[in-house]
Amino acid sequence: MTAADGSSVAPTAIIVQQGKVLDFIDGLSQRSETPEEHVRQEIAKSLVREYKYPKDQISVEFIVQVGTRKPRADLVIFSPGTPHLQANARIIVECKAPKIKITDKDQGVGQLKSYLDACPNTIFGMWINGIDRVCYRRVERDGQRFWEEVPDLPQCGREDETEDRPRFDQLKAASSDALLFAFRRCHNFIAGNQGLQKPQAFWELLKLIFCKIHDEKGSEVSFYAGGNERHGMNGALKVKARVDALFEEVKAEFPQIFRREDVVELDPGVLSYIVAQLQMYTLLDSDVDVKGRAYEEIVGSNLRGDRGEFFTPRNICRMAVQMLDPTEKQLMLDPACGTAGFLITAMNHVIAGIEREEREKWKGNGEAARTSIRSRISKYAEKFIVGIDFNPELVKASKMNMVMNNDGAGGLYQANSLESPARWRDDLLRSRDLLGKVDIVFTNPPFGSKIPVSDPAILEQYDLGHRWSYDQDADRWTKGDLLQKSQPPEILFIERCVQFLKPGTGRAAIVLPDGILGSPGLGYVRDWILRNTRILASIDLHPDTFQPFVSVQTSVLVVQRKTKEQIDLETAAGVMSDYEIFMAVANHVGHDKRGHDTYVRDSKGNELFAEVEKQVWEFEDGVRVVKNHRVQTKIRDDNTHQIAELFRNWLYQHDL
Repeated sequence: MTAADGSSVAPTAIIVQQGKVLDFIDGLSQRSETPEEHVRQEIAKSLVREYKYPKDQISVEFIVQVGTRKPRADLVIFSPGTPHLQANARIIVECKAPKIKITDKDQGVGQLKSYLDACPNTIFGMWINGIDRVCYRRVERDGQRFWEEVPDLPQCGREDETEDRPRFDQLKAASSDALLFAFRRCHNFIAGNQGLQKPQAFWELLKLIFCKIHDEKGSEVSFYAGGNERHGMNGALKVKARVDALFEEVKAEFPQIFRREDVVELDPGVLSYIVAQLQMYTLLDSDVDVKGRAYEEIVGSNLRGDRGEFFTPRNICRMAVQMLDPTEKQLMLDPACGTAGFLITAMNHVIAGIEREEREKWKGNGEAARTSIRSRISKYAEKFIVGIDFNPELVKASKMNMVMNNDGAGGLYQANSLESPARWRDDLLRSRDLLGKVDIVFTNPPFGSKIPVSDPAILEQYDLGHRWSYDQDADRWTKGDLLQKSQPPEILFIERCVQFLKPGTGRAAIVLPDGILGSPGLGYVRDWILRNTRILASIDLHPDTFQPFVSVQTSVLVVQRKTKEQIDLETAAGVMSDYEIFMAVANHVGHDKRGHDTYVRDSKGNELFAEVEKQVWEFEDGVRVVKNHRVQTKIRDDNTHQIAELFRNWLYQHDL
């Protein structure tokens, strides 16, 4: 069995009742699916996967004797090898629903501190609601116990370390929703404490993400805020000085993204808080899906515009990429790249193959494999990945997204793909001479009659920019000399994508509104597609695919460009070649119209679980190595991966 993301899974007999979630720690208890429970389960995963605490050291809903009361603490971590008794509790984590405020009289941080005080040997605590998060460390002075705020909990085995500057081997690869929580927390904190609107807060956050990634490439961690540096002006200014120095280096490395005069426009106190929230993660080595989900939610809530832009869900990107199966030596393009979702998915598909080859080549030498992998990825991304978008803010965001996914983002450009390449202002883009040179195109172009293209200089480049007439007796469409007054951009993008492709071999996967494939008035568009391409596949997408952002019925059309000789032969014969087309319906896309995830259920409505194996980078004796993790997870109700597998088999059977 295969999961929707392509990872291997083994079916299990676990059935979770409707409205329940399976407890991550014991793997057996079924708990009510509430907002608070979601936070608790995500933090439990983080404690095990990122902080490396064994499950047998953790208790869920542990009863704490606080005076005469016996409340239940959400998660308690005990000293290794000791019974789960109050005297052996070392760390307490209290989780709340997002609506509960950190200052709440009954359920805020005061509740956590009362639990910590009641346990004589606790040394750390965390309070979190998925938006706000605060950590404490015990300090003894003059026989009194105090709780000092610190940036993070320690990793397992390092509870007694007090060094504020973290080491690279202490950084954690983010898993599950931990990074999403952190990004939300930072974004909201900037907006709430800096007096910025959320879009401006977003750009400030991305500056710091760039600084964080740049810092991870160095030899010593500079992106950090010590426990004492968050409380006084002097400490916060030290943090700001380190971050400002990092940002100067970032601007020098990415002059195409940042201007020379750009600065991090955050107060020292706000800046040190954000740094403290991000410093424990390694963004470069975090799972690509974890980073993708966190980044795209923040981007989507701030940059979705009014020009027909809506971002392609990751599973649809993955389906298209698996269908066309790009390789390391194929030039790949998205002429309407948005935040580079298609390109990053395709890049990671190729990178996975590179990693498999290098790990096999270097066997147990993880560091040598990692160095070789980075070198191959850099060369591949620089030469074989190209993205173009008209919206300069989306191009900037896409470059940031590509950098976070291990690429320098040199192949992303701001231009109107529909214009003549001679009119593109970017000299580097013009010099790539893309028309007729691209192996694979992935794209979800902007849709809509509200954003028509009416510039004659653009329309005249395209057959589909002209007016067409239909001869009913001959059942034939003919292109006229007159131009259309205007044309929706998605129609012109079809022809432009085909123009980009190599004749005879170039293939494209294009997301299109269903009207193009079925509207009687657009028969000339379908006629043009049939005459100039071989249609390989048409995948009808579920109406909820782009929900909750937009309701639009779409399909993915996969085509291969014909050669001029093929077109001329069919024109001379007066008939087009007959061939089979792969067709499928993606009627399960893993979420509903509200955007909530949907899962496979049994006949009684209970959710089913599977065991998933994933590979992650970890530090072992100061060296990064690859480790396999097997975890139980719900099975997404998503058949897009199966469609891709069936298509690949179909291609093989038809020798295409």
